[in-house]
Amino acid sequence: MASLAGAVRRVRRLANRVRAKLDPVSQTDLKAVNVRFVDALKGQMPHDQAMELAIGGGFEQIGPVEVGLLRHYGLPQDGYLIDVGCGSGRLAKPLSAWLTGRYLGIDLVPALVAHARKIAARPDWRFQVIDHIGIPEQDGQADMVCFFSVLTHLTHEQSYWYLDEAKRVLKPGGRIVFSFLEFREPVHLKVFLDTVDATRRKVEMPMNTFIDREAVGYWAEALGLEMVEIRSGRDVIAPEGNLGQSTCVLRKPA
Repeated sequence: MASLAGAVRRVRRLANRVRAKLDPVSQTDLKAVNVRFVDALKGQMPHDQAMELAIGGGFEQIGPVEVGLLRHYGLPQDGYLIDVGCGSGRLAKPLSAWLTGRYLGIDLVPALVAHARKIAARPDWRFQVIDHIGIPEQDGQADMVCFFSVLTHLTHEQSYWYLDEAKRVLKPGGRIVFSFLEFREPVHLKVFLDTVDATRRKVEMPMNTFIDREAVGYWAEALGLEMVEIRSGRDVIAPEGNLGQSTCVLRKPA
């Protein structure tokens, strides 16, 4: 995984150079920030490359790891998954070969959603562009809701809001799987220090948000969710590999 980590760092450096050329926009204006960034990438490289770069490195490698995590934590093959922040289809593409059930992928950026729909090639699946925090689904429908590299770029308040939305759309006994950054992980601390350095140099960076495990516990208790597990980003999901970010799994009481 060392080569993958190096590739991801190179992709992030390239993405940061693009961001540095953009005029400042409030990081809490999620749609504007993400749409503008993707548009800038599309203007500098081939479309497919821009779609993959927009959500970070390791497009082909990380997607199967995410599928492995969802299967490990109990997503039924004929179940219903809601993929919040589906991006350009890093998860949807490999998942399409295994999941026979329903899927909803949502994202703020129309170009990313269109690309995800194209490469998943599942006309029975639903992809939708959203304009704000929220999950466009009725109560009690999904078996699992996932957030990969989503809460890493939100405020704590926005993350809590999304977890509450996930609870609402889950069936009793359904699970939430989300990745996050935490200071106890040396690799994650490096992300923080790089962000500090970029701030000093006045380079525009995405909002990299860290969540303590203790905070996750408080959130789960306040939301009435059960803690299933928190695992390190270094833990391997065989045979796919490791995600890099830490993973938390919460359960809606039956």
